[in-house]
Amino acid sequence: MSLVLSPPKLVLLAVHLAIHADIESLAFLASRHATVLRKDLVLRVLLTYLPETVRSGDYLAFLEELSTGEPIDREAENIDYSIVENLSDEDAAKKVRKLHLLPLARKDITVETDDDPLALFLLHRAHRVDEEAGLLNQLPELLGPFIQYAPGIRVWMVSTLLPLLRRNYEYYPTESVPYTLAEFQGLPDGAAIDALLSQTGVQSEDYSLIGRDLRGMLVPWLHDDARWKRVEESESTDEGVYSAGWERFLEWLLSKSSSSWRVAVAAVEQWGGAVDVDLGEYDVVWLSEQQQQHLDRRYARAIMACAYLVPEASIEALEGAHQMLRKVMDLLGQDDMMSLREGADTLSAVAHLERDGILNHKNTAFMRDDLLKDSNPLTKPSRKSTHLLHALILSAFILTHSGLPCTIKRAGDLAFIQDERDQKAEVVQLIHTLADKAPNNDETYWVKARNEVLWLRNWGIAPTPEGKVMGIFAKVKPEVIETEILRALLSSGRYSLARSLYEDAADKPLSPQIVQETIVAVALNAYDNASNPSRARGGLKKCDEIINAFPQTIQSSLPERRRIDSLLKATHALSEYRLVLRQGEPFSPIVLRVHSDPISIIGRVLEQNPKSYTRIQDLLDVGTNMVRAGLVDRNNKKAAAAQPVEDGQQVDAARQRITAMCIEAALKEDDFETAYSYIVNRLGGGADASTSSTVKVDDDWSWRAALQAGQYIRSARTVRPTHLGNASGNPDIRHLEQRIDCLATALRIAPPSQLQEILKTFRRCEEQLDSALKEDAAREEDIDVHSGMPGGFDAAPATARSHRSSGERQARPSATAASKVGDDAPMSLFDLSRATARAATRNFTALSTLQQSAGGGGAAATAPAQPAASGSAPDSEWDGHDDHPRARKRDQLREAAMGTLTSGVGWLIGAPAPAPNQSQAQRDD
Repeated sequence: MSLVLSPPKLVLLAVHLAIHADIESLAFLASRHATVLRKDLVLRVLLTYLPETVRSGDYLAFLEELSTGEPIDREAENIDYSIVENLSDEDAAKKVRKLHLLPLARKDITVETDDDPLALFLLHRAHRVDEEAGLLNQLPELLGPFIQYAPGIRVWMVSTLLPLLRRNYEYYPTESVPYTLAEFQGLPDGAAIDALLSQTGVQSEDYSLIGRDLRGMLVPWLHDDARWKRVEESESTDEGVYSAGWERFLEWLLSKSSSSWRVAVAAVEQWGGAVDVDLGEYDVVWLSEQQQQHLDRRYARAIMACAYLVPEASIEALEGAHQMLRKVMDLLGQDDMMSLREGADTLSAVAHLERDGILNHKNTAFMRDDLLKDSNPLTKPSRKSTHLLHALILSAFILTHSGLPCTIKRAGDLAFIQDERDQKAEVVQLIHTLADKAPNNDETYWVKARNEVLWLRNWGIAPTPEGKVMGIFAKVKPEVIETEILRALLSSGRYSLARSLYEDAADKPLSPQIVQETIVAVALNAYDNASNPSRARGGLKKCDEIINAFPQTIQSSLPERRRIDSLLKATHALSEYRLVLRQGEPFSPIVLRVHSDPISIIGRVLEQNPKSYTRIQDLLDVGTNMVRAGLVDRNNKKAAAAQPVEDGQQVDAARQRITAMCIEAALKEDDFETAYSYIVNRLGGGADASTSSTVKVDDDWSWRAALQAGQYIRSARTVRPTHLGNASGNPDIRHLEQRIDCLATALRIAPPSQLQEILKTFRRCEEQLDSALKEDAAREEDIDVHSGMPGGFDAAPATARSHRSSGERQARPSATAASKVGDDAPMSLFDLSRATARAATRNFTALSTLQQSAGGGGAAATAPAQPAASGSAPDSEWDGHDDHPRARKRDQLREAAMGTLTSGVGWLIGAPAPAPNQSQAQRDD
């Protein structure tokens, strides 16, 4: 019956068989009626009516028969002709016209096929299978047998189908991109690359698959010539070709280096560039040599750019950047470079940078902008750029490994900008960090660290004839680096190494003057950082060790050495006392150095340590050492360095002030006896003519202390004296006599402007003494009158009477009469002793002349010489009784007090003071 079927009926039957996917029957029918069912017609029927869900393998043999034109002999199939046998030819023709068979060619398919029907069918069928059934994974089975049949299909399969198939079905099936083949092929090049790499490196566990993605999707995608364009050499590249998709990948790589550098490092380590490609079973296409060279050069430039962009300052990140650099050198055919750790150990000179101007501050911008442009000298693949990048990476590695994190970009800023202040700050911070990390008892650490820091200054390259140095610390002078290293060695206690490098070495890196100044500065810094004022512990101990570790440089005669020794002595002495300057803060040594008035600290010691005034000599030594340490006169440091350390005037002033402080402290603790002793033995001796007038004027403490002691009133809390010696047995009289001594001292050393106040106090004290003496004399006379002892006497001996002044005799007529009566009576030895003691208590009545002088202000003003004259008569009496110890006490006190009164009152009225030889002549007379 088939032999009589009309062409329309044959077409309708073929369509029926295609709809039901009866490929065998269709193939038999096509082979029997080849003149009607032509190749192109059969392919259109298959394209239009064969369900897209039919497996490609079911009709693959039939397609091969159509491609070769040699059908396979088949037996007659049981074809059901009933569907067309009842149709008329006209009805069949009408139905054929309504079939609307699809054309083999498709407008959105631009693959070169030479209009081959089978090639057009395969491409169109592939798109329909993908679009209608979503069975993209079946297309390799459909197209694989025909890759040699049509070159266009071969390229299209590798560059379009394979990347999309791997992206959605093999590599990331759960994160597929929503593109059909037609949509994917129609994407701009940049968008297509973004789609392919959208999941690459997103998950950290997939970092090991980054190379797979690049060789399995990116490079195959580049094998389509439609994705390349030729450009003139004057445009963006000088290589004649350009790929927008490749440039987009390079930008992706740079962005990953900035945001997730591990992705970039993994990509570079796992992938060798465009030659590293995985085409699967379709490894039958190649890039041209020109394209390959372009990809390699651009890839090398991008890798170098990625190294500059690594944002993390860690050993791992820097080693990753160095791996990138080694990949570039491999791509360029350069010799491999040693690892970073090996480079840090050897510190070899950086090659290919000598006498080159690449380290220019203008190149700083190229580390951040235009990294992929051909005009960028830093990323241009060359020996110069690779060795420069190696120097920067190694510099950043040394800094980071030393404890000072540094990125490659930061190292580049230091090298390119060449800012001396910035470089110096980095050097100082680096050496401080090295000191903090330094292990104990490991000098090799410091030797290696010093070599590294010096290498960072010049990268091992000799200076140019103009003196130009290349390195990240090129602007820092070697002396600055060596000085900081010396500081660090001293701070770390590496004295022997420091001495061997900077004092004993034949080629000394620093001058002796700089070494000396550095040692002194570090020693004082150790002192300032000390928390314990003991010289045997902590910072003070380190300070002491430092200045003693360099006997040739810091000699004992050096002024700075002496000042530091005095400072340590003063501070250590204060450690023996409880001392708190601020609430809750114990005394620290730096307070002594920065205090505006260090002598006042001794006053705080006296306040917080009871009975500490008894250690006056120790405190005086502390004050002396403060002066010698240069703490008192900080405004004259230059003069102090040029002159001897000990300044006599400053020492005297400090000692007088401290003595005054001790006197005041003793008075506050009611220890008048100690205060009196200090005044008599220390203040009295300090006010003689040998003391300069400058010290007298500046001494505003001694006379105040003496005045304060003279104003002290004895009470029940007053410490009792331990012995009386030859003084009065009456404690009140003795106390008044001592007060007068104190006031007399105050008169001698006080400035003229203060004499009036002291005189008033002196007069009141003298009146109190006279009153006490009268009371005591009356009491003793009353005792003598009522005494019933045989041979007793009721009056003082003639010797005692002869020492009384006329004023005293007029004030006590009864005592004088009694003495006259007693002169004619016999005297026993016992009574003589008692009378002698009683007379001793009355020896100070001559002080009434001071009262008359101080009380009669008008008389003193008109006759200023009277006090001296009134004091001369008792002096003549003393000359006749040279063996009488009590008269010496009186005359000494009177002479001192009256001499001061004469000069002081005379100054008030403008009269000249008597000459010393004149008063001496009066005493001789």
